[in-house]
Amino acid sequence: MENVPTVRLQTGYAMPLVGLGTWQSLKEEGQTAVECAIACGYRHIDCAWMYQNENEMGKAITKVIKENKVQREELFITSKLWSIFHKPELVRTGFMKSLNKLNLKYLDLYLIHSPCGNKYVDDETIIPKGSDGKTLFDDTDYVKIWKVLEDLQKEGLIRSIGVSNFNKHQINRILKECSVPPAVNQIEINPYLVQKDLVDFCNNKGIVVTAFSPLGSPTRPWVSPEEPALLKDPSLEEIAKRLEKSVAQVTLFKGKL
Repeated sequence: MENVPTVRLQTGYAMPLVGLGTWQSLKEEGQTAVECAIACGYRHIDCAWMYQNENEMGKAITKVIKENKVQREELFITSKLWSIFHKPELVRTGFMKSLNKLNLKYLDLYLIHSPCGNKYVDDETIIPKGSDGKTLFDDTDYVKIWKVLEDLQKEGLIRSIGVSNFNKHQINRILKECSVPPAVNQIEINPYLVQKDLVDFCNNKGIVVTAFSPLGSPTRPWVSPEEPALLKDPSLEEIAKRLEKSVAQVTLFKGKL
């Protein structure tokens, strides 16, 4: 992991191209994983309030800094605003929860996790549901949310702001109605979901695309039994065998094989 390549964001900051995602990381095991990842050379750690493990991620970050294994300025820490905090008056609350749990003075990148908003019940209800068991959504405007993020950026609490799971129409609204363009759009990308049009659009706008679930996320809760498994794809297995690599390595490779 030495000399991990970086990409320059519109804000001027460098973001490491290889990052450790923390979704589904068990709390204590996740803490150990982050410590080990940083020891191995990882500098980009991707977090989110919705993952409900930021306290442990913060402990890991604090520990490696305290032990002088890495300086804070060497790390690139990302988090995301969850959908229950989509009212403008709740944005700062949601942000500060992540910042405090991570035990940091600023975040390198903060994303709107999703353009859709959920009804706010309290600070601990991740996915609010009605008496019928259905998820409760709320009528929110991500443009108003974005403008609060701009204020947090001006205060120095966030170095770069971006979005996640946004499409071209939603990004265009931000570009037209706001002062600061998104530095990043984090979306799902893998061989089964390449999203070329959206990637090309972001590239043309100077928005860096971060790919999540590049291995197909086989352990996600909503996977269906009949869905093909990316890591067992016959074509990828054949390529991996020819190159003497794992299917995961082939899947993550960017370029011509």
